[in-house]
Amino acid sequence: MVAMAKRLRTFRITFLDPSKTFYCGGERVCGHIEVEVNEVTRVSAVKVQGRGCAKVDYAKGKQRCKQEAEYLRHEEVLRLDGQPTDSDGSVVLRPGNKYEYAFGIDLPSSGLVSSYKGKFGYVQYFVKALLERADQPSLECKKPFEVEEPLDVNTPDLLSPTGGAKEKKVNIMFIPDGQVSLNAKIDRRGFCEGEDICINAKFENTCSRIVVPKAAIIAKHIYQANGRTKVSRQKLSAVRGNHIISGMCDAWQGKTIRVPKIKPSMLSCNIIRVEYALMIYVHIPGSEKLILELPLVIGTSGLGSRCNSVSSQEGSVSNASQSWVSLRMPSDPPSYTDITHDCRLEQPLTPLLDDFDGDESPIFMNTPSFTFPPPPVYTETEEEYNGAGRMLPVC
Repeated sequence: MVAMAKRLRTFRITFLDPSKTFYCGGERVCGHIEVEVNEVTRVSAVKVQGRGCAKVDYAKGKQRCKQEAEYLRHEEVLRLDGQPTDSDGSVVLRPGNKYEYAFGIDLPSSGLVSSYKGKFGYVQYFVKALLERADQPSLECKKPFEVEEPLDVNTPDLLSPTGGAKEKKVNIMFIPDGQVSLNAKIDRRGFCEGEDICINAKFENTCSRIVVPKAAIIAKHIYQANGRTKVSRQKLSAVRGNHIISGMCDAWQGKTIRVPKIKPSMLSCNIIRVEYALMIYVHIPGSEKLILELPLVIGTSGLGSRCNSVSSQEGSVSNASQSWVSLRMPSDPPSYTDITHDCRLEQPLTPLLDDFDGDESPIFMNTPSFTFPPPPVYTETEEEYNGAGRMLPVC
């Protein structure tokens, strides 16, 4: 490297359009190679290579799991117009001159996978330039570029609704303590970054504990090497609902979670896959979570149906509004004549509403008796429905 630095003043690759952030299959990667030398250098050939490969590398006990897959291989010899060559095709580069070699690499129209960099593997594309010299090591430099294959989510399969139901029986010291159940549905499986996922769900709690419904977008990175599979999970964004006490249920009507800025799903690579899922789950103190996973496909920006996303949100809000209308209170003002000033709790224990993700979270706490303040003066107000579900008794 030291000898190379002394011999070469400039040796770099420049793309024709530096502002281009990524390429797609079927496009042409164009640019030129700039060379300046500090001393007379005889070069037998100037070559350019285009390479693209996926690689997985991780440890499984004492064994090292490695796997590679190639997606791009291109090589050609470049010629410099007007540059005198010897009979063997070699050229002499002299100090004070600037040499530029133009190149163009055609990417395959199919078979490429998007660039990726993860904890246990990567998919990388780059252009490499080589100055070959007789009886001496070649001088080389390389420059990476990004590939993003289009993934359209406007297909009938990805535009169809999906959902599911789960339930879990809860025990206390091997004694049955009721159960927790959830039923959830989303209007489609395909989304793009920045879009909102509308969730319609119902949660029921018949155990003696306070439970908390939540939802999160999960990324699953799947690596395959030497016949083994390694999965890495990552939580990207999350929302939560209200606490649900014993004997109550809660409903989400159009509750939204936004897709963050993430890479599209990678489904065509032989050894690396990136999958996404909407995980709807219920936190149960002292017990394992009740989890329902709905698969998602994240497409490339610009190909997602923004209109479908907006219409689905409007539909969810409209349905929620209709449900809200059916739950509205009568127009007559409530009567306070039956309310007494002594509103002390009859039970010595009150559920603890703080949410803990640990398994050792307390379920109840001792609370001293207290008196509620007198009721406020009644005034007629109009409340705007924000789409949140109302907690109802389990029926």
